[in-house]
Amino acid sequence: MSRNTAAPESQSVPMPNGRLSLGLLAAAAYAVLSHWLMVHAANRPWAIAALFGPLLLAALGFALRQRNGPLLAGLAFALLGLYGIVERGGVGDVNRLYVLQHAGIHFALFVSFAASLRPGRLSLIGGVAQRVHGGSPLSPEMVRYTGKVTRLWAGYFLAMTLASLCVYVLAPWSVWSLLANLVTPVLIAALFVGEHLLRYRLHPEFERATLAAAVRAYSHKPVNGDAAGR
Repeated sequence: MSRNTAAPESQSVPMPNGRLSLGLLAAAAYAVLSHWLMVHAANRPWAIAALFGPLLLAALGFALRQRNGPLLAGLAFALLGLYGIVERGGVGDVNRLYVLQHAGIHFALFVSFAASLRPGRLSLIGGVAQRVHGGSPLSPEMVRYTGKVTRLWAGYFLAMTLASLCVYVLAPWSVWSLLANLVTPVLIAALFVGEHLLRYRLHPEFERATLAAAVRAYSHKPVNGDAAGR
């Protein structure tokens, strides 16, 4: 992604480095394991810890890097709640807990992405693009493009929130688990990689940036959200 530098047509799109690939493999393995646990051991206390623990710890690390006090407090409360559930030997209807986690995370992401689309603000994806390129102001064309991508992601997160609730109500539990643990990460990866590749077909003038650089940018502290002058 960039502003004005033209990229040769023959230049190939950079691919993720080995570290990112290992991370994707680990995420895929976790998704398969999560599906198996939800279908075969959903009510076991150790299964609840195995499913929620890594997610909460990853979110905690992100909150620490962002220095986000409210998020840290909420995650600390969630970890205490998880510990209490394991100590008690589980919960009555654990399926609702899993659905709340999946739908709640997606709805929170929808709110975060949609809130960044307010007039006069740099969109969430625009902020990521700015960090990828060292904090330099984005061109008006890039601001418009990243705003469209942010709307796409917001729409996806809202659609997945509704799909999660509808599938839970209308379909067997195994179908919901398949949606949450396998379909969801595949769709996210397809959107992320697909946009990365399509971007340079639509805007070959944008400077090339690797997928790994984009992923790293998500974990850095946000830059100023004011879009004025970009």
